[in-house]
Amino acid sequence: MRPARSDPELSAEKIVQFFVRRWRIEVTFAEVHRHLGVETQRQWSDMAIKRATSCLMILFSIVCLMANTLHKAQAIRPNTTAWYNKKAVTFSDVLSAVRMEI
Repeated sequence: MRPARSDPELSAEKIVQFFVRRWRIEVTFAEVHRHLGVETQRQWSDMAIKRATSCLMILFSIVCLMANTLHKAQAIRPNTTAWYNKKAVTFSDVLSAVRMEI
């Protein structure tokens, strides 16, 4: 059950619980936007947007789960080149490691 936005009867604990639940969703969408470049597609139909976004979020989750398993076996290292020395692993590196494993 979704609470009303301004329900004065909610306890402080319930308000924090709703905030934390909402925060997880917001972070997930921000990560999908940042790593996969998902934007709002205004020219698409509503149903196409729902399908595409859901599929991309599922794909992102599968890649992260697979990368976690790979990382436990052997640390995933950042891909570097002669002109660009990365210090931290990016999603591109994770995706590359998963592709190599597949």
